[in-house]
Amino acid sequence: MASKETLIVDCDTGIDDALALLYLLRDPDVDICAVTTVFGNIDADTAASNTLRVLELAGRADVPVAIGARRSWTGNAHFAPYVHGDDGLGNTDLPAPTAAPTSEPAAELIARRARENPGVLHLLAVGPLTNLATALQLDPELPELIKHVTIMGGAVRHPGNATPAAEANISNDPEAARMVLAAGWPVTLVPLDATMTERITQDHQRRLREFGTPITAFAAKILDQYFGFYEQNVFGDRSAACHDPLAAAIAVGDVIPALAPVVSVDVDTGDGPGRGATVADVRGQYRDFPAQDGAHVRVVLETGGNFADLLADRLCDAPAPSRRVA
Repeated sequence: MASKETLIVDCDTGIDDALALLYLLRDPDVDICAVTTVFGNIDADTAASNTLRVLELAGRADVPVAIGARRSWTGNAHFAPYVHGDDGLGNTDLPAPTAAPTSEPAAELIARRARENPGVLHLLAVGPLTNLATALQLDPELPELIKHVTIMGGAVRHPGNATPAAEANISNDPEAARMVLAAGWPVTLVPLDATMTERITQDHQRRLREFGTPITAFAAKILDQYFGFYEQNVFGDRSAACHDPLAAAIAVGDVIPALAPVVSVDVDTGDGPGRGATVADVRGQYRDFPAQDGAHVRVVLETGGNFADLLADRLCDAPAPSRRVA
């Protein structure tokens, strides 16, 4: 049977990245052909080590992992140990990987694989967009070679989580994000508008812990750190947003957005308080609106709110009533 999608996953492997990878790896119809890492939740080298750990936990040590950008185009690098733990995986001390990252840099891997597989690869980017922007510089024809790009990032109608205006992945490298969103490839942007409404809870964590496989035990354990951050700083209870796993599910067609207009998206790259903000005209959500010239970004504004059930089903390997949820 043909794969639902053939993916290169570009990530800064922290807690939600790990959950997204496990979600995808538990689906035999999804082909992850490579993972590339970038600074963000943690430094790019630790992200690669974390990725290899997760791949080995899932029995997929065959998937190549390439290290990418260690800082933004302007030379900055901000990490989030207060969210993801000092090791990026909730201080869970997952065993060191036996495999090593490839020597090929991430952007070069992306450009090469796209040339070798024109029209096949789907890029799923759940960290800062520096690797994708660098790949565009290496091969300006990349948008013609890539099937689709799905990005977890941005905030359109929702406040930011890095600044009042900006979401963390975009804020970490606004210049790179602006280039990626302006490129001519088809893009699905999954911003905080959608991800903050999809919450994984203690009930889901309890189910994962009780199921008792190495994968579900690990997933339950890393949620302790994540829940602690969200309880103290965001929701006031022990639950967390499903940022990267939701983007993964949308990328492979498991979640069908309830509201997702196709619009033009820009990124504020100035030095003021709006730096890193994603700017989009979504007034058309309320009525018929003239199509925007050159619009090619599908912005997911609303989903059904029950994705965490599907996530727990997938990790517990229990069949859901439907592979797709509205």
